[in-house]
Amino acid sequence: MKHVLIVGAGLIGSAVAYGLAQAGARVTIVDRAGPAAGASGASFGWINASFYADAAHHSLRVAGIAAHRRLCAALPHCPIQWQRALWYEAQGAALSEMEDALRGMNYPVERLDRTAFSGLEPEVAPPEEALCFVDEGVTDPAALNRALFDAALSLGAKAVLGVAVLGVVRRGGKTIGVATDQGEIVADEVVIAGGTGAAALIGLPMLRRPGLLMKTNVLPPVLSHVLVTPEGEIKQDAAGRLVMPTTAGHQGDTTEALTTTPDLLADEAMLRLRAVFPGLDLHWREVALADRPVPQDGLPVIGRVEPGLYATVMHSGVTLAAITADYATQEILRGDLVIALGPYRPGRF
Repeated sequence: MKHVLIVGAGLIGSAVAYGLAQAGARVTIVDRAGPAAGASGASFGWINASFYADAAHHSLRVAGIAAHRRLCAALPHCPIQWQRALWYEAQGAALSEMEDALRGMNYPVERLDRTAFSGLEPEVAPPEEALCFVDEGVTDPAALNRALFDAALSLGAKAVLGVAVLGVVRRGGKTIGVATDQGEIVADEVVIAGGTGAAALIGLPMLRRPGLLMKTNVLPPVLSHVLVTPEGEIKQDAAGRLVMPTTAGHQGDTTEALTTTPDLLADEAMLRLRAVFPGLDLHWREVALADRPVPQDGLPVIGRVEPGLYATVMHSGVTLAAITADYATQEILRGDLVIALGPYRPGRF
């Protein structure tokens, strides 16, 4: 039985742990905090392939949606809702270009006029037109993280928490484990799923991408889709709060540092949110900061770094968690080379 040590108990690490444990591996997760303590606990949670870098990235994200649907069929109490997304970040020719590009890749899209939109979301100030992405969903990333972590442990995985990984241990040209602040832990394979920590552990070049997630006061049900608007991305969580990144265009945000304090950025975002829901009494109650793990070229990093060392580091971990687990399990346990991962190998750096 192959022993795989996973560095990181976030969403990607927990998904990979679950996939490997399902396939019969002996799994140990090491994390200095615990599930959802980092970016996974402050992520928006939109599962989509309408945002993408190129055709290959779009295909990977489509595979990610399909993998999440398989996961929901297997994972008890899977916290994913297939709510669909309503997109109107742009209007006119730009909206038509978005529709044509996605239809050209056989992605399911419906076009809605103002009346049809209001029929779906009566509390929202309606745009002239919107696109409906019918295959997309949403989750509470922290809840999904915890569900995957618990499922991995139920299959026999072990977790070592409160212990910091300081680096990998190499002997004979191969990674044989990790050095922690409590000593070395040896394994047959090490998977780096530590998000922004990958920069220090394996020298992966990372971008600085701080993100703020704002949550409002509790409301009755007022939103049944993910909204992608010029004001920002919006969802309503299970507790009734509207959830919104403070930066409009969050998926493609390239901000390297916050421009002011989180409370003032939340105030600005709240003004935009009130414009989307003009009839609601809205106030922000919580704003959380997390550094998103974005490799230097913005694309995922998935694959073997060297013998005994495998990397799974990416932004859009919510969309890609399930497919990353599937592909990493194939490569680590069966020795398969997944062709779809060709553009995302660590060696490109």
